[in-house]
Amino acid sequence: MDRITSKIESILFVAGEPVLLEELCRGLELTDGELKQKLFDLQLSYEAEDRGLRLFMTADTAQLTTAAENAEAVEAVLNPTQQRSLSNSVLETLAIVAYRQPVTRGEIEEVRGVRCEYAVERLLKLGLIAVSGRKDVPGRPMLLVTTDTFLHKFNLTSLEELPQLPQELFETV
Repeated sequence: MDRITSKIESILFVAGEPVLLEELCRGLELTDGELKQKLFDLQLSYEAEDRGLRLFMTADTAQLTTAAENAEAVEAVLNPTQQRSLSNSVLETLAIVAYRQPVTRGEIEEVRGVRCEYAVERLLKLGLIAVSGRKDVPGRPMLLVTTDTFLHKFNLTSLEELPQLPQELFETV
């Protein structure tokens, strides 16, 4: 492993959360292409050596994670606190944001037919969605989008990996 790759590994390890590729490029004085090659090489080495870490990447971020096949052992030793599962209403709201983003709370409520303040607040607190701006209409409602945390939680590298939905579902609103 060369020094630059070693530095990347250290940064990702210490961060513990997704790091913007742009920040890595700037901090390490690398081009986007150079960084992506280093990350690709690091990812291959983890997999080839069957190590306990994996490199999880999205279009904009990189993060060190544990190997999925070690989850049972990690849980047995560390006994992490159980995360509460998401309720159906929160999951429905998240699905609407994922497929229709950017979307306003009012647009979500049109699809669901019920108010969704609690679900939106819960998803914002969990970091699964974020405010990306405001819609240029009266009242200037917030535009909601999914985050890299959403991608990571559902083991996706991009939104293009979401399952395709039947077209008639998009014709309801």
